[in-house]
Amino acid sequence: MNSEQIFQLALGLNEPWCVSKVEFLEGEGQKELHLTIDYKIGFFVDKTGKSTVHDRVERKWRHQNFFEHKCYLHCKIPRVRTLENKVEQVSVPWAREGSGFTLLFEAFSMLLIEQEMPVNKVGKVIGVYPNRIWNIFNYWLGIAYSDADHGNISTLGIDETSSKKGHDYITVAVDMKTSRVVHATEGKGADTITKIADYLETKGTLRESIKQVCIDLSPSFISGVESEFSNAQIVFDRYHVKALLNKSMDDLRKQELKAHLMLKGQKYLFLKNDKNMTVSQKIQRDMSLEALPRLGAAYRLKILFDDFWSIKSPQEAQGFLAYWCDMVKEAMIPQFEKFADTVMKHWKGITNYSKYHISNGILEGTNSKIQLAKARARGYRNKNNFINMIYLIAGKLNFNYPFYST
Repeated sequence: MNSEQIFQLALGLNEPWCVSKVEFLEGEGQKELHLTIDYKIGFFVDKTGKSTVHDRVERKWRHQNFFEHKCYLHCKIPRVRTLENKVEQVSVPWAREGSGFTLLFEAFSMLLIEQEMPVNKVGKVIGVYPNRIWNIFNYWLGIAYSDADHGNISTLGIDETSSKKGHDYITVAVDMKTSRVVHATEGKGADTITKIADYLETKGTLRESIKQVCIDLSPSFISGVESEFSNAQIVFDRYHVKALLNKSMDDLRKQELKAHLMLKGQKYLFLKNDKNMTVSQKIQRDMSLEALPRLGAAYRLKILFDDFWSIKSPQEAQGFLAYWCDMVKEAMIPQFEKFADTVMKHWKGITNYSKYHISNGILEGTNSKIQLAKARARGYRNKNNFINMIYLIAGKLNFNYPFYST
């Protein structure tokens, strides 16, 4: 068995394709392996035995390295004349049309990306300009996303995430039952909800099929959901509501700080849970709460509000929340009165939590993964690349790379 036959077996080539030449040539600083592929003469013929080959077009593909040597495949691909007298290029089994890489090379690139290696790093490792790796990634990601089953969805979680420092946002929609991202789109306005609804309808999930949507208290999200998912119950996200309450607590601390310097550097003492604090931190916090009655009263209200999230009866939850808002009025703490006004304004969406018990905690976890990927890549200038990376990280997609048969 000669070297051509060995490489033909290694490449998994079947008739009419064969390796006709193997050579090492000088490349960029080292020798490169170049394999020339040819085809069996007389294979492309019509019923009369006449050749249908019109002409041949020379192509070159980057293949996986042979040990430390870069490897390239060369082939003069025949263009054949069809029965309709049209000239068409023959498809080759080792590469997809329009790609300068073999399928195995593309699959290896995707494997590195799936193992959370940044695309720029992948390009550096395998010696290819990163934009070409992005083209590979976006091609296969696009196929997997297009094939994804996003029908029969009834509960959505919607939140925004940033694509880079500043105010560049991507709105992400999650199927709450499967914990997977189903769609992501640029911006964070009401129009993003329309884009999500339009996409879901193309996949078989009608607007009226959505029964619950979990969002933050963004007016644009509220408007978009009410317009596009009119059958859905809005559930305001627990973590965003708690964040607003924590802001009220911190605003009061800042006000008290002006007169009581002892509060300097104590911001997180009033925001953390006890389980995340040291003994000394708890003692310091308790001393401040005892010394400053208004701060102590506010802190007790903050802790009491957490009981709301564990109430399972909608009637009890509404009664508790009404009682809590009355206590805020009696305490006469402006920062908390502002929060109580927000609760009253968004009463149904907040109390719906006790009925449906859904929150964007799933999305918060997904967002952490997204931000980690963004940090590894040092941000994303191209939003389409960022959106596709979100699908890879959190879309639970299936990739079926069409390896040629061996």
